[in-house]
Amino acid sequence: MSKIKKNIKLVPELRFREFIKDGEWQKDLLDNKATFSKGKGISKANITSNGTQPCIRYGELYTEYNEVISTVVSKTDLPSETLVLSQENDVIIPASGETKEDIATASCVLKSGIALGGDLNIIRSKINGVFLSYYLNNAKKREIAKLAQGISVIHLYSSQLKNLEIEIPEPEEQQKIANCLSSLDELIQAQNEKLEALKVHKKGLLQQLFPTEGEKVPKLRFGEFEKDGEWEEKKLKKVFSIFQGFAFSSKESTNQGTRWLKIADVGIQKMNDNNPSFLPLNYKDKFTKFILIKGDFVLALTRPLLNGKLKIAPVDEIYHNSLLNQRVGKLVTDKNLTFVYYLLQTKYLISEIEKNISGNEPPNLSMKQIENIVLLIPSNKEEQQ
Repeated sequence: MSKIKKNIKLVPELRFREFIKDGEWQKDLLDNKATFSKGKGISKANITSNGTQPCIRYGELYTEYNEVISTVVSKTDLPSETLVLSQENDVIIPASGETKEDIATASCVLKSGIALGGDLNIIRSKINGVFLSYYLNNAKKREIAKLAQGISVIHLYSSQLKNLEIEIPEPEEQQKIANCLSSLDELIQAQNEKLEALKVHKKGLLQQLFPTEGEKVPKLRFGEFEKDGEWEEKKLKKVFSIFQGFAFSSKESTNQGTRWLKIADVGIQKMNDNNPSFLPLNYKDKFTKFILIKGDFVLALTRPLLNGKLKIAPVDEIYHNSLLNQRVGKLVTDKNLTFVYYLLQTKYLISEIEKNISGNEPPNLSMKQIENIVLLIPSNKEEQQ
């Protein structure tokens, strides 16, 4: 058994009322609370859709699972006697990863008999496994990252995990914390499933509310417009134009002031706010025609397509009154602006844009390239609305 380096006791900042008088959490080394082992190799080729043995491969901890594994996504036909099988409450954590920041990805396996693949550290203890997974992934993420070794491929060994100092409450408090966090995750998962279903529904509507290639009316039309006849053919330049931003220089950038909307800020149907940029406050007076307001629509003009989707988004509250940079365009139209925004997300128009910008590196979008694309739109603005 390893010896603890420091005897420091801790109390969490937020605590359930019934445990306030229970004193401090006990500090110890993980080595003194758990045993360690490794999984056994299960290759991608060993995964079969109709396999009889449920299994977990290390890469799935990054892509499929959170802190709690109740349902397993993969199966294999490898004989169970050749594999390493889980016990209820096991905590697994990858032995390899791409970055030190990602390596702390612990999950609790709720069921016994699950085959655990190679490159998985198995932590077996009497600590509540769900609690321990949340604890390692959050409170101990930085410390685990410091323990990991490597440059191109990061490795985390059980000998390193053994030296991790942990702070643990009594079992009843562990269970309470585990129940609270896992129930929140279940709620988040349920909401995410609803969101994905709505996205699929929207995608279907996009294909049916606009005419497909070769058709003059959409498959799905609101009842009050069914007698309005065919949609009108118009060249794209007659439907909308693209107003380009100003070529502000990076030398003009400031730490605060007027928000500067650059190409990296435009995502797919939403703005990105990860790396804010600013220009001097008085630039609003100098460059008034480049000011954006909430409700405008902007699109990336360099590398405008990503995975078959156009990088176009509505300007939100954060970018309200921001200044438009070069290589970002603003939609301008005398038609219904939101209708044009969704028109630009149809398969037909994305396909036509892709044809017209292909062959360039980097691919750049301009009105000249796409102005003669033929579009179909309803003449009635109420139907556009």
